[in-house]
Amino acid sequence: MKSNAAGQLLTAILTGVAVMALVDAAVAAPKKGNHHNGKDLIGQRIKNNGHHQIDKKGDHTVFAEVRDGKIAGVHVKHAKKGDIPVKKYKTNKKMAEADGLRPPAYPAQYVGTVYIGYAYVDDFGNEEIYWFPYDMIYDGDTGAIEYVPAY
Repeated sequence: MKSNAAGQLLTAILTGVAVMALVDAAVAAPKKGNHHNGKDLIGQRIKNNGHHQIDKKGDHTVFAEVRDGKIAGVHVKHAKKGDIPVKKYKTNKKMAEADGLRPPAYPAQYVGTVYIGYAYVDDFGNEEIYWFPYDMIYDGDTGAIEYVPAY
C-alpha cells in the first residue's frame, strides 16, 4: 500500500514539473509574428538618405536608416522606454504580402529570393517583423539569423 501512495506522489510531482516547464517555455517565446512589407512601407523615401519613420504601433515607432538607396538598419523607439532591441532575420520565403500582412495560417511561399527582416517584440509579446528583399539591404545578411516561423 505504501508503494502505491509513493508512486502516485511521484507521478503528481513529475506532472507538476512538466506543466511548469511548458508554461515557462510558452511565456519565453513571442506569441506570434506579425509580418510587414518593409519595401512598401519605405516607398520612395528609399531614394533619400536619412532616418525615416516607416510605421507606428501604439508606443512603438519604427524607423529605417537609408544610405545610398539601401536600408542600413531599422531602429525602434518606445515612447516611454526608449530604444527597443531589434533582431535581424533572413529567409528565402516570402513572409509579407503586398498589403504588408500574412495571416498566420497561410504558409510562406518559397521564392528563391532572400529576404531580410528586422523584428522587435511589442508590449504584448508579439513579434513585429519588417521584411525587405536582400538587394535593398546595405550590409546584406550580416548578423542575420535564419527565420523559423512559429506556425
